[in-house]
Amino acid sequence: MTTKAAERVDAPEGHGFSAPSGEPGAGGGSALELAAALLELETRDVTAFRAVRAPAEEVRRAAEEAGDEEAAQRAALLLADVLLREGRVGEGGRLAHQALAWAVRHDQPYVQARAHRELSIFYRLVGDISDALTHGVQAVANLADDVAPGIRARHLMTLAVALDDSGSTEEGGRRSREALDLAEEIGDRELELLILNNMTYTAYENGDEPAARALAGRMQRVSAATGRQLAANELDTVARVEMMGNRFDSVEAALAGVIDGRIAVNEGDAAGECMLTLAEARRLNGRFAQAQVALDRAVAECEKNGLARLRARARQEQAALHAAAGDYKAAYEEHLLFHADSAALHSAQRESRARAMQAVFEANEARRASEHFREMAHRDALTGLHNRRYVNERLPALLAEAAANRGPISVAIADLDHFKRINDTLSHATGDTVLQHIGLLLQEAVSGPMIAARMGGEEFLLVFPGMDGAEAARRCELLRLRIRTHGWHAVTGALAVTTSIGVTTAVDGRATVSALLSQADRNLYAAKRAGRDRVVTDLN
Repeated sequence: MTTKAAERVDAPEGHGFSAPSGEPGAGGGSALELAAALLELETRDVTAFRAVRAPAEEVRRAAEEAGDEEAAQRAALLLADVLLREGRVGEGGRLAHQALAWAVRHDQPYVQARAHRELSIFYRLVGDISDALTHGVQAVANLADDVAPGIRARHLMTLAVALDDSGSTEEGGRRSREALDLAEEIGDRELELLILNNMTYTAYENGDEPAARALAGRMQRVSAATGRQLAANELDTVARVEMMGNRFDSVEAALAGVIDGRIAVNEGDAAGECMLTLAEARRLNGRFAQAQVALDRAVAECEKNGLARLRARARQEQAALHAAAGDYKAAYEEHLLFHADSAALHSAQRESRARAMQAVFEANEARRASEHFREMAHRDALTGLHNRRYVNERLPALLAEAAANRGPISVAIADLDHFKRINDTLSHATGDTVLQHIGLLLQEAVSGPMIAARMGGEEFLLVFPGMDGAEAARRCELLRLRIRTHGWHAVTGALAVTTSIGVTTAVDGRATVSALLSQADRNLYAAKRAGRDRVVTDLN
């Protein structure tokens, strides 16, 4: 079986780190510098993809040091891409799943799109065509209209591959043409050749010789116009098209540079693929001795580079060559070896897919467990509200956001009136029940980015990001009335449950956490001194 077009789409990318001036690691690290370095890596020419690893790791470190989570996730996805192309499928899939989970939590569509693209590649590699298509669709759907054309073209290519694999050849072709138009529009000839090579091979696989020939001719014209010689894998595609029309001399001519070593091999399996194509063409042309020479070279490439799948195909070709030469006994024996190799390959592929899926499963389980325990650490066990630890971590960030936006942020401290009397008169169990009811009432009172937390005992904190003092006071007054009129009789009998609330606002976010809480606390005690069961603000 010949190389799938899907494999050719996601060919190696990158050719050494050449980041913009001020890149991280060279004194840079600002958000703009990180974004520029990432875009350069995400749109590199299609050459040695392993060269992306070092700069991606460098950008990731710089992003983490700068606290730029989005940039760090984009860099992680670049590393996931390298891992997937190296065959480390489980590791690459794990990174991509983690990035997608982060992007969904933080509503980052671009990172979602990039993660979906890598997951489409991952699921194709593990043989799950359905999920590959699902992620391929999302890889395009999550892109903004103003995304870089080179990025959109690459995502469209990934979707085209998934569509072709799922049998939607016409739709796959349409997406490939869209990608090709974008590559032409921005003058990215490397990308254009990549897309054309993929489209040509797909037409070859589908037996559409006129389309394959037209596309191969276009590849050669782009090569001539740019002075960029076709690479070994691209020449193999051209040779396959020539073989469709039994133009065996043209196959020899297309692969001549690979045969004599003038053309460097850009992928680990490219030389073996070319020699296998040459062996098949020579066999079909009746040149059996020369076919064996080419096949021996293909086998040597397989042995040197550990190409198990290509080795199995070489055995199949060897069986065909023996049969063509009339040696049916040797053909039968080679055919048996081909089936043995194929069975071993399928077994290894199943094990690899199982390991890859297990790695992703373990990563997802670990992430869910981590998030669960983190959430538990931030929750008050009795009321289910956030706790003081969460407030200590979150409030400084909210205050910094308010200051950066020059917007308001309000906080309120609520304290239950005469709560000790409930504990002493009824019981601590009744007191706990009251606190649980208060927790529910506070959860009902907050929405969106607002926070309700239990600070300890019968004291609670409300945080209102982006809300001015008047609106915060109005909401607290509604909460006070809701607590006072709650159906307490079944819990506390004749004892009333009321609350006093102190509210304060940092109009433009210009305040420290301690200053804000201290002012809210002063307003709370003003409410207590004034008779309790009331709200006091900065304006009272």
